[in-house]
Amino acid sequence: MLKIGVLGAGHLGKIHLKCLLLTEGIYDLVGFYDADAENAAQVAKDFGITLFDSVDVLIDAVDVVDIVTPTVTHFDLAAKVIQKGKHVFIEKPLTHTVDEARELLRLKEKHDVKVQVGHVERFNPALLSIADMELNPMFIEAHRLATFNPRGTDVSVVLDLMIHDLDIVLSLVNSKVVNVKASGVSVVSETPDISNARIEFENGCVANLTASRLSLKQMRKVRFFQSDAYISLDFLEKQAQIVRLYDEKDVEEAKKEMLMELPTAKGKKFLDVSMPEIEPVNAIKLELETFAESIVQNTEPRVSIEDGYQALELAHQIIEEIGG
Repeated sequence: MLKIGVLGAGHLGKIHLKCLLLTEGIYDLVGFYDADAENAAQVAKDFGITLFDSVDVLIDAVDVVDIVTPTVTHFDLAAKVIQKGKHVFIEKPLTHTVDEARELLRLKEKHDVKVQVGHVERFNPALLSIADMELNPMFIEAHRLATFNPRGTDVSVVLDLMIHDLDIVLSLVNSKVVNVKASGVSVVSETPDISNARIEFENGCVANLTASRLSLKQMRKVRFFQSDAYISLDFLEKQAQIVRLYDEKDVEEAKKEMLMELPTAKGKKFLDVSMPEIEPVNAIKLELETFAESIVQNTEPRVSIEDGYQALELAHQIIEEIGG
């Protein structure tokens, strides 16, 4: 088993601790550290986990460090972990600035360790349900809306919420970003609380993303449009819907009655609407388990530090466009 320690025992840190305790035979949860002494003592009592009073002592005692602290602390902690030759799982966003992320990339290569970034939506059952589908989206629309929560407002809504969809889009569109247009408004925070971005890719694909942390309802939906299909994913409800369009010549006569006929200027088409079977998973537990797998098998993590860097770089392009 891999010995692991957790840095940060706030809201998300507690979830990570619970998930690590469920990974029997994979991780040995050695202990945790939290800067808030009162909170740390309560967590140690509630979870029955060893509390370390020093970051360095914890790092030295483990093989892997799970960083679940505020974004502004990510770089200093991750750099320390990597320089000690330990593997690191780091919550999104990778770092606060692009320069910090670039330096972590350099350190990771120098010290030859594994780094995975916690873009947990990559492990959402809705997205996993279409993993075997050939995707070539040419238009993407995403809405990520949340009710206001002071937690997370230390960064822009782009880094807090939209970055999830930026990572998903970049993982599915195999093309270079050539243009970014964005707008945003600060309402109750010092940084934008509502933002919209239009991202254009070299292959012609366009992604239109909206994120808000001032909504009256929760929403986490992404829609993909490509030449032969429309795919709708609901990350909140964990549902997926696929609408495929077939030429008449490609549909067997016996199946035509089961499909929806659609007259078009290019001839008769047939629509097939399906909802892939969703396998329930604990996304955070799964991402931590796949990280262990990449360490043991010496393979690339599912969400690499390079992935985290690219999502962060694009997020900052959007933030700069808003500011400009």
